[in-house]
Amino acid sequence: MSVVAPVPARFLDENQSLACIHCGLCLSACPTYLETGDENNSPRGRIYLMRAVQDGRLPLAKTAVRHIDLCLGCRACEAACPSGVHYGDLLEGTRDHVERSFRRQAFQSFLRRVAIEQVFPFPFRTKLALLPARFLRALRVERLLPKFARDALSLLPEKLSAAPLPELALTTAEPRRGRVGFLRGCVASVLFGDTNAASVALLNRAGYDVLTPTAQGCCGALYAHSGSLARARACARHNIAEFEPHALDAIITNAAGCGSTLKEYGHLLASDPALAARAAAFSAKVKDLSEWLAASPEFLAGIRQAPGGSAGPSRVPLRPTPAGTANRRSPIANSPTAPASSEEPSRLTHHTLRVTLHDACHLAHAQRITKPPRDLVRAVAGDNFVELPESDVCCGSAGSYNLTEPEMAERLQRRKTANILQTGAQIVVTTNPGCILQIQAGLRKAGAAHVRVQHLADFLKAALDSEE
Repeated sequence: MSVVAPVPARFLDENQSLACIHCGLCLSACPTYLETGDENNSPRGRIYLMRAVQDGRLPLAKTAVRHIDLCLGCRACEAACPSGVHYGDLLEGTRDHVERSFRRQAFQSFLRRVAIEQVFPFPFRTKLALLPARFLRALRVERLLPKFARDALSLLPEKLSAAPLPELALTTAEPRRGRVGFLRGCVASVLFGDTNAASVALLNRAGYDVLTPTAQGCCGALYAHSGSLARARACARHNIAEFEPHALDAIITNAAGCGSTLKEYGHLLASDPALAARAAAFSAKVKDLSEWLAASPEFLAGIRQAPGGSAGPSRVPLRPTPAGTANRRSPIANSPTAPASSEEPSRLTHHTLRVTLHDACHLAHAQRITKPPRDLVRAVAGDNFVELPESDVCCGSAGSYNLTEPEMAERLQRRKTANILQTGAQIVVTTNPGCILQIQAGLRKAGAAHVRVQHLADFLKAALDSEE
């Protein structure tokens, strides 16, 4: 009797995988290819590998999984691809297949499935998990720990910032422009409470009431990126249920990684007939803090650089992001253009420190947003703003990548740190909490702890507060 060979599991969209024409234009954008020079660690090499595994031409063995694991998921390749390959979809589908079909070593399995997935999406568990880490830091015994533990410990900020947000923060600005929802984030609500508070204050200043539903949960980014799509979909369903009952003009996030996933709820739940349309409507409302503020004429007028500042008499006009540059999966483009008045005098003294900007991957590549954060930083820094070489090359944080792949993460951290020091900047601004932790740790290792790393919200809030 003949034996029928098992049909390989189908985890890739065949049309998407075949859209790659192997032109190689993605190679210069891929951080792991730049670091290793290995074609297997490039986007087109990984797509070929994914297809080979799906077709049964290559076993799902340790070597193949290694190349998939080493991918940052930064999606720089998508921005460079002339064929519009949805690499993020292919990667998430493959990782979901890997986690269901491949047996990992005990430590990696514990790290991914327990230490990361069962802790970070839950703020209270994260607080508890950080207690022994803070105790070890207080004892100053880092040198006695293995390198993996030292590297992980180095990511922690000097102090926690878990200030709770009110469920509804009313604006006192005139005119009142509407009401927005706010996603506080998982790790951000524990480590960056002050940043969340600054974000809400800026939105209030722009004329918006801010609703932060208390029962909201993880956006699902961590699960989607690590191969647990079912859990990511569960997160999407939960957050839609929490935000949907409220009449909101937008749903704001100050974390690039969260924003990318929130804007893709429509794609994530496209096969769910009961939720597909609702998920698409939810995604259409999601905005990064920078793109929302940069489209607010009152807010722009309030931070416009004053003539005669330390940079001279020049003014830096701020314009919102051009239409059509939104996340490719979002049903609508970026915030509509809003003319900024050039007549209203500024209340902001020109910032006197040299400032640079690191583009968070999931803002620059996944959401294709690069202009709004620059416009906002330039409004404060003026001619003291300096572009960062390789500003959109990943810093090595990449969600939980710096924990699961610490060696490559450290290589990219050193690369980013060297570029920052080359600018002579005293402040590095970015738009993602994970990037802040990774870059801060890199600067400390390089003996450059004097260089401050700030979230855009904290940077803007501090500048505005200094004039009041």
